[in-house]
Amino acid sequence: MAEIALVDCNNFFVSCEQLMNPMLKNRAVCVLSNNDGCIIARSKEAKEIGIPMGYPLFKAKKEFKNVIYISRNFGLYHDISNRIIMKLLSYTPDVEQYSIDEAFLDLTGLKKLYRCSYEEIIARIKKEIEQEIGVPVSIGLAPSKTLAKLACEQAKKNPALNGLCRIRFKDIDKILAKTYIEDVWGIGKNTAALFHKYGIYKCSEIVKQNEFWLKKIWGKRGLELKAELSGISACPVNSKAELPKSIQKTSAFGSFTSNKEYIKGSLHYHCHQVCSKLRKLGLQTEIIFVMLRTKDFQVFTEKMVLPEATDSEFLVNQYADKLLDKVYRPGIIYRSSGIFAEKLTEKSASQLFLFEDEKTRKAQKLAQLWDKFENKYGKNCFQIGVNQDPQEESKKHGQNFFS
Repeated sequence: MAEIALVDCNNFFVSCEQLMNPMLKNRAVCVLSNNDGCIIARSKEAKEIGIPMGYPLFKAKKEFKNVIYISRNFGLYHDISNRIIMKLLSYTPDVEQYSIDEAFLDLTGLKKLYRCSYEEIIARIKKEIEQEIGVPVSIGLAPSKTLAKLACEQAKKNPALNGLCRIRFKDIDKILAKTYIEDVWGIGKNTAALFHKYGIYKCSEIVKQNEFWLKKIWGKRGLELKAELSGISACPVNSKAELPKSIQKTSAFGSFTSNKEYIKGSLHYHCHQVCSKLRKLGLQTEIIFVMLRTKDFQVFTEKMVLPEATDSEFLVNQYADKLLDKVYRPGIIYRSSGIFAEKLTEKSASQLFLFEDEKTRKAQKLAQLWDKFENKYGKNCFQIGVNQDPQEESKKHGQNFFS
């Protein structure tokens, strides 16, 4: 019988901000979306006073005045997420990162290795993450992913469980009889309505259904759901992450602008983010897009097939500058920019050393040096950009692009 755990960070974005600034603890705190449009994360205190998820900032400020609103910092969140994943990997190589704040672990058989019960293992994982990294987590343990997700939700909702919940095989029938299908991971409103049409409201009623009938109304997913709810792992933990088909980085400016040099600096920043991710994944890009969005939400793009695949921002910046010359129009007010990398290929060491010219080799060395600096001193410890009047624009937009 499999033993699968789901580790879920509590109020993750807010917890990261509180970790960096302890003065935010026990306060009503909200993290905002891109360009500070709406609320995407809330502290426990913010939830208690009734602030809805996705609520527009301008409304929230009027209705909830004693709340701290913070612009998102995805670089920080990804760094802390990576530290948590490394901690989980120290227990088992079978780790599947489901999202930035959730990961599944296959703990099957590890109680013999660690000479303790499964409950003690997940308690130890929780304690080490909270003490060594500083982010509170909840952990659910069960024979399948679907049940582990259900157990994790119980661990969050019930304070008496202290953030830990295990569903044993012998307890499954009793738990399913109390659980509505809407509360199950992967079942949305439309699917719930489909089951309701046939008089099915509780999970216990799903596992009693004929497999032929389940497959007829919901296909393969219906069979997988029945197995998962029955305690049979139909979707095992997959530790091999699928490589992305494209990578994109976009963001809104601090305020609208038509300054070409400032826009160029923002594109250089996006190029670094894209190329840094390419290097981490062992990939190169053969096609790049430059995107500009106007004040009125019109979108303009230009693309280029690169002379050779690369993961170096020092080369991609040059191509992005050429694309910017094509897409930019003087006098138009812009609100955001972005870089898209497509047709990604795995990096070949033989190609790297046999066919690269001196310019490319230098760019690769500089990029690797940049990665080392960021690993040591943190993301955005320095940036490349443009020389023309960056000081005036940094005052206007709250960013500093420099060379």
